[in-house]
Amino acid sequence: MNNSFQDIINSEKPVLIDFFATWCGPCQMLGPVLTQVKDSLGGRVSIIKVDVDKNQELAATQQVRGVPTMILFQNGQQLWRQSGVLSKEEIIKVILDKIN
Repeated sequence: MNNSFQDIINSEKPVLIDFFATWCGPCQMLGPVLTQVKDSLGGRVSIIKVDVDKNQELAATQQVRGVPTMILFQNGQQLWRQSGVLSKEEIIKVILDKIN
């Protein structure tokens, strides 16, 4: 996945990566929130979910220590990262602050 991950984060379009685990309660709470974020922002941002159990090497490379962890990338640069659950409004505000 690493090559395609590099391709994904090198996009001019901002990409929010959600590192999650299927067994993680907060991760399950964050899923519908990210769907609402995507609905609100439409095509302005891509949201990609990465299962840390299936992508342990990638999670280690990105220094993901806990789930959920969200990382916002644009043009290969990490613009923001946050562990834990945020509200739809908080996530949208961060994304808009970082990309505008």
